[in-house]
Amino acid sequence: MKNFICDMDGVIYKDNHLIPGADDFVHRLIANENKFLFLTNNSEATPKVLVDKLLRLGIKGLKEDNFITAAMATATFLETQAERKTAYLIGGPGIYEEMEKVGFSEDDENPEYVVVGKTKDFNFSMMKKAIELINKGSRFIATNPDILDPVENGFEPACGCILASIEKGAGLKPYIVGKPNALIMTIARKKLGVHPEDTIMLGDRMDTDIIGGMEAGMQTCLVLSGVSSRESIKMFPYKPDYIFDSVADIYPEKFE
Repeated sequence: MKNFICDMDGVIYKDNHLIPGADDFVHRLIANENKFLFLTNNSEATPKVLVDKLLRLGIKGLKEDNFITAAMATATFLETQAERKTAYLIGGPGIYEEMEKVGFSEDDENPEYVVVGKTKDFNFSMMKKAIELINKGSRFIATNPDILDPVENGFEPACGCILASIEKGAGLKPYIVGKPNALIMTIARKKLGVHPEDTIMLGDRMDTDIIGGMEAGMQTCLVLSGVSSRESIKMFPYKPDYIFDSVADIYPEKFE
């Protein structure tokens, strides 16, 4: 039986609209007792927010343990790296909650890390403080590199735009935990307690989901309901193991 690590936006929903058949796919995973996680580069939302969102969209039966976010992966990674467990945080509720869970305290004077995620409240003072602390020796970490996030009427600036201003001022690039880094895939797989060869990374982007899953040693499955198309696949020097129009066409029991 295969295990699934599944991207969300472009795979299960687009913006605030469920992709047709996604609810049936999730219920097939549950009924077939496949181990699975939903993985997202979203570092603002907590797992509870994501459970509630999918419930509003019509997907029942999910728990907070069915999700891993870039904020969760960042906190998991830093828990193994930190000595003092102090950080200056820029981000939404997700990153604050997850860093607190693993024992980090906030420090805007001499933190071990500057940790940056997406937040709509980013301002000049935050940028100035982050640059000052990095220049003083704090290590620079980011949840994800996404430049734009899809919203109801187009796109909005994402974590990558915040990072760009800090990078420019500090003259230093961050270590990024989220996709396309295979690290987040590995953290997700370990959370499931499964082996890479028994796990499928399911996503809609060749440049994040598929390459990350491939580099983490998993099989990969691309759906065409989001960013990538059959034509755009040809641009990449690697290919997914499976391609489907959408998750509506995927039956987990057939991946034995």
